Amino acid sequence: MVLPIYILGQPVLRKVAEDVDPSDAEVQQLVQDMFDTLDRSGGIGLAAPQVGHSLRISVIDLNPLKDEFPEYDGFRHVFFNPYIEEYDKTNQETMDEGCLSLPGMSEKVKRPTRIRVTYEDENGQEHDEWVEGYLARVMQHEFDHLDGKVYIDHIVGLRKQMIKSRINDIIKGRFSCDYKVKVKK
Repeated sequence: MVLPIYILGQPVLRKVAEDVDPSDAEVQQLVQDMFDTLDRSGGIGLAAPQVGHSLRISVIDLNPLKDEFPEYDGFRHVFFNPYIEEYDKTNQETMDEGCLSLPGMSEKVKRPTRIRVTYEDENGQEHDEWVEGYLARVMQHEFDHLDGKVYIDHIVGLRKQMIKSRINDIIKGRFSCDYKVKVKK
């Protein structure tokens, strides 16, 4: 089932999400609904708070980028209880980021190109691994949602002031997009 995507201003987007039991039937259904929602919205990543659930679940589908990043051909995964344990700040890269919870907006964000993450997969198997490149960026973006953050929180100074009115428009529901949304009332 396609779920509405919660737009910035919804309180659930600012809460720290709770760990889950990956074997729970309701959690499994939520994961399927999240993938359905991701497919319908045209995104590459979605965190449970973005569909109204303060749970530590993130789905990432990089398959749409396989032409640009052949290494991600077939990459479609769910991450349960993910945490970023360490940032390798040796190399950082600035790239445009957008977010389904901030429709029609993108900004340049500087992030480390390598991180160490822990998570459980769909089989309940625990992982502790270093991730690099574009996947590391996507994980940082999605896992930020699980800690009550959005990508614009990484923007500072004058640029933050320059986008303030656009952010306020989004919070007030003044935007258009082609997927179901839920705005703050």
